[in-house]
Amino acid sequence: MSEPILTVDDVEVTFPVRGIGKEGIKGVAGVSFDVRPGETFALVGESGSGKTTLARAVNGLQAISRGEINFEGQRIDTMSKAQMQPIRRRMSMMFQDPVGSLSPRMTVGDLVTEPFRIHGAEGRDMRAETERLLSLVGLPVDFATRYPHQLSGGQARRVGVARAIALDPALIIADEPTAGLDVSVQGEVLNLLNDLRERLGLAMVIITHNLHVVHHVADRTAVMYLGRFIETGETEAVFGAPRHPYTAALLSANPEPDPDKVHARISLPAEVPSLLSRPAGCEFHTRCPWAQARCSSDAPGEVAEGARRHRCYFPLDPGAMPPGMEGAA
Repeated sequence: MSEPILTVDDVEVTFPVRGIGKEGIKGVAGVSFDVRPGETFALVGESGSGKTTLARAVNGLQAISRGEINFEGQRIDTMSKAQMQPIRRRMSMMFQDPVGSLSPRMTVGDLVTEPFRIHGAEGRDMRAETERLLSLVGLPVDFATRYPHQLSGGQARRVGVARAIALDPALIIADEPTAGLDVSVQGEVLNLLNDLRERLGLAMVIITHNLHVVHHVADRTAVMYLGRFIETGETEAVFGAPRHPYTAALLSANPEPDPDKVHARISLPAEVPSLLSRPAGCEFHTRCPWAQARCSSDAPGEVAEGARRHRCYFPLDPGAMPPGMEGAA
């Protein structure tokens, strides 16, 4: 097995907040993972779970308060902005809004070759690079003269993908790559990312709130809640038999494409707690249908079950339903 291209070890990201002491609030609270060449790793969770904050920390856009981040054998969390510049040629980030992330004043041709100018790599045939990149993402060459407002959401996302792969990176971090797209177009974009990963040997980190988005493209999945990983493992295992109630609830909230598989939705009462007032004990107990007395007082540690890990005192059995819903199907 190849060595990890990215290693994140016990990383915390703290934001100062006036009036709550020197520690501030933890947007990311002690997270560890690695990604190997050619692998896709998914970060999944609701809005505010810390996914994007963690991605920005990996990319050097957000300082960390504890831990260590290594990329291609170099520790990068202590690097200056100037030192990070060449690293960003090898680690590319795709942002959420397909159209809004593109300058409306630039043509598609200028947009896909802009990374060369930003990183001082203009000594290339830009016309040839434009054709190469548009071809890789499945867009006609004549799209080079179009502007972002002339593109559909799916076409704009393909332009974003072309920008991300322009400098032949080793790792792409894709933040909500299918946000705002129709279901059919989401599938096309995910298939494109999968194809490019195989053709170019890329490693990928995909960030999403929707587990079904990553089901067929991610090798491993980490589920985040209030800045922590509460379940990690191979994607098929996580989907086939979630061990943490939060994972099961996220899966049940998405429509099942197979009409022969109908599952009851697991409703989560109450809103996601504020980072300013984290619940005591298991931080998910205030919303968990399976919570017991111990959950409100003692914080569960990470439990390893082979390649699976979770933070739950009462992990679910396959097919488990919340109390009172056992007959639902």
